[in-house]
Amino acid sequence: NRALMQTPLPRTQAEFERRRGDGKGRLNLLANEFTVLAGRILEEHHALSKKLPQFKAFPKAIEDVQAQVQRLLPKGFLHTLPFERLTHVPRYLKAAATRLDKLKADPARDAKAATELAPLLQNWSRQYLAMQKSGTVDVRLEEFRWLLEELRVSLFAQELKTPMPVSVKRLQKVWESYRSL
Repeated sequence: NRALMQTPLPRTQAEFERRRGDGKGRLNLLANEFTVLAGRILEEHHALSKKLPQFKAFPKAIEDVQAQVQRLLPKGFLHTLPFERLTHVPRYLKAAATRLDKLKADPARDAKAATELAPLLQNWSRQYLAMQKSGTVDVRLEEFRWLLEELRVSLFAQELKTPMPVSVKRLQKVWESYRSL
């Protein structure tokens, strides 16, 4: 898709052939880029997995991080997640590891941030499960899911930065705007 299917889509056989020829030269470059990204994701996941056992004294935080990882890396994630989303996964995993690093120093701060995140995550989870049961797709719900990941970065690992401003209040407003449609 990234090599051949940019918009506007080809409308004629000649446009298609030209696009195919142009895209063919980019395939190796894109495959290398994808391989490097997959490696970064696996490295961050491995580093996070090695840290988790050290934090058994904080079961709520561990449970939350494990649930986050399950959402980020479901079976077949390299195939199912759009590339532009995949590019952020290493940062999200690094943010989870950073959260654990900070947890022992200030468990109250972590608990406060988790408490702020919880209602938004519960709202999203409830809607997402309903959407899955009905077999529908809601682009806004998918966008909100990624805003939640950015909020996690903002709450637990600010030093990793977010590409856009996010806060609990902003996401509450976004959620309310979804509900009013």
